[in-house]
Amino acid sequence: MSTSSGKQPASGGGDPAPKPSRRVFSPEYKLAMVAEYENAANGEKGAILRREGLYSSHIIEWTRARDAGHLGQAGTPDSGAASAGSRVKKSAEQIELEKLRRQNEKLQADLKKTRIALDIMGKAHALLEELSESADNDNPPRRS
Repeated sequence: MSTSSGKQPASGGGDPAPKPSRRVFSPEYKLAMVAEYENAANGEKGAILRREGLYSSHIIEWTRARDAGHLGQAGTPDSGAASAGSRVKKSAEQIELEKLRRQNEKLQADLKKTRIALDIMGKAHALLEELSESADNDNPPRRS
């Protein structure tokens, strides 16, 4: 009997294609591609990406890494160990700096709110004093 679903069993009984492996790019290649991409005219940038089989997100990530100093000169001896150690320290300092900046911004906002509230309270106090003085001067008529 035949199946009504129309599906045919795979011939060979195994996986038809091997699992693709992830591509790994060297720092030299990344730096060369970023430089070539940045120096290309706008119409040629897509052609470079197609030729190399890359996505624009690759270039964006590699540019950010280069600007952050994470794509250092790979040809220098012991550059990997030295840059890894300095990155961890720099990263921790950056995290602390960002945390302190956020805390400073929050405290500045709280201070601004407090100053506005004090200003409002001062005006309310002055208004109540003025109302109290005018109430003392104006005696309401007595009911008989």
